[in-house]
Amino acid sequence: MDFSRARQILIESISHGIKDKRTLLAMSRVARERFVPVELQSSAYDDRPLVIGYGQTISQPYMVALMTEALELKGLEKVLEIGTGSGYQAAILAELARFVYSVERIPELAEAAGKLLDELGYENVQVELAGDKLGCEEHAPYDAILVAAAAPTVHQALIDQLAEGGRLVIPVGTRLEQELLRVTKGKAGNITEKLGGCRFVPLIGRDAWQE
Repeated sequence: MDFSRARQILIESISHGIKDKRTLLAMSRVARERFVPVELQSSAYDDRPLVIGYGQTISQPYMVALMTEALELKGLEKVLEIGTGSGYQAAILAELARFVYSVERIPELAEAAGKLLDELGYENVQVELAGDKLGCEEHAPYDAILVAAAAPTVHQALIDQLAEGGRLVIPVGTRLEQELLRVTKGKAGNITEKLGGCRFVPLIGRDAWQE
């Protein structure tokens, strides 16, 4: 299969809804086929989520692009990703930000993603096993936070870990259906914008959904 050509076709398709050229360029540089199971590589550039094991998925490429675009990264940011999964979204963020911290609750996925990102030469990504608390306070504050799992609410812990002017992009709703939100932290209050409907696997933890 010609993965390069398939990637180009996908980028052309999603560019009708994604206008940020840096986001599209980043996605054109990352080989999504490396982040999916071998048996699904022929579907790597279908615009849909794919199963990666442990009840998790690699997100739909258009959704990856939409969430990335919403963070408005310029290249100097410190970013937190919650829900590493296969590491694909972390790779996209690493193309666009100064440094990316990514946390994952499933040890096997965290280990595999960390190894793959190292193998691919991403020196500005650090994958860590998620702790009991939501986010990763150790390295806060962050200029941007991306949550790649569905939360029941926008938890204050995430807002607290944002720098002033920082953006949080997060799917919020029920376990079955959510609204993608962008929350911008400001001195006079936070600004919340709705970016459209979506469906993600649930965010599991003390401050989110229970298993």
